[in-house]
Amino acid sequence: MNINIISVGKIKEKYFTAAIEEYSKRLSRFVKLKISEVADEKIPENASKKEIEIVKEKEGNKILGKLDENSFIITLCIEGKELSSEEIAKKITDISMSSSNITFIIGGSLGLSDTVKNKSRFRLSFGKITLPHQLMRVVLLEQIYRAFKINNNESYHK
Repeated sequence: MNINIISVGKIKEKYFTAAIEEYSKRLSRFVKLKISEVADEKIPENASKKEIEIVKEKEGNKILGKLDENSFIITLCIEGKELSSEEIAKKITDISMSSSNITFIIGGSLGLSDTVKNKSRFRLSFGKITLPHQLMRVVLLEQIYRAFKINNNESYHK
C-alpha cells in the first residue's frame, strides 16, 4: 500500500521534523510513504473574505498539481467525520480493498479550498480544534501508524 500526504507549508521546528521522521520510519514496515509539501501563500493583513478564498484557491491549485487521480483522497477538514483510532484502522482496511493508494491532504492556516474538498472521497476530522499544519502532520502520521498496528493485531500503547 502507498500512503501519500500532501501538506501546505514547510516544517520549521526540529522537534516536528524528528517526530515526522520517527513515524515515517515506523510506518515503513507497513507502507510506502510519500510526503509532499506545497508552499503556503502569503495572507494579506486584515484579509477580506474574498482575499482568503483567493489564497485557498492558489494553495488548492498547488495541491491539485500533486494529486494522483487514482488515489483514494482523504481531506482533513474541521467539518469532516470524526473517527476513533479503531474506525480509522477499519477505514484504511476498507479502502485497501479497492485502492492501493491513499492520499491525505492537510491544508494551510486558512484550510482547504472547496475545489480540493470536492476532489475528496472522504473528509476526516480530528475534532473541532484548530491545529497548526506542522502538528497536524505528526498527529496524522501517528494515527496512520496506530491504524496499521491495530490492523496487524500488534499492541500499541493507549
